[in-house]
Amino acid sequence: MSAELNKELNKQVASWSVMYAKLHNYHWYVKGPSFFTLHAKFEELYNEATLNMDELAERILTLGASPVGTLKEHLELSDVEEASNKETADQMVETVVKDFDKIMISLKKGMDEAAKDEDDMTEDILNAIYQKTEKHQWMLNAFLGDSNK
Repeated sequence: MSAELNKELNKQVASWSVMYAKLHNYHWYVKGPSFFTLHAKFEELYNEATLNMDELAERILTLGASPVGTLKEHLELSDVEEASNKETADQMVETVVKDFDKIMISLKKGMDEAAKDEDDMTEDILNAIYQKTEKHQWMLNAFLGDSNK
């Protein structure tokens, strides 16, 4: 595995770890008329974040490298930031959409690096995560009333 692919895979592990914590925060602290909808959606998303993080970490191990495994490393490498505990329900959704943008950029870069390494399996894993994330992003944009995205 190339150093660049390892970097992107570890960035994904870190980003999904931070997303897991952020989505849990949102799940716990969402308020307002959309509570029931968003409470359930954030739970769905943090459960998926866990699966993504685990699948990517195990792929890194399979390729003979080491995934980042501390919260400090995750916060340092992540493309996303922790929740601020000040977001409204709509701001929570808007933030997740923006975070998914950042994660999807890294996923594409990882797919490019995997293709350079002729690592079809890693490319497939990243592509599958990309497609799921893209669909969630579309649904969250629809929730916000943004039909252009």
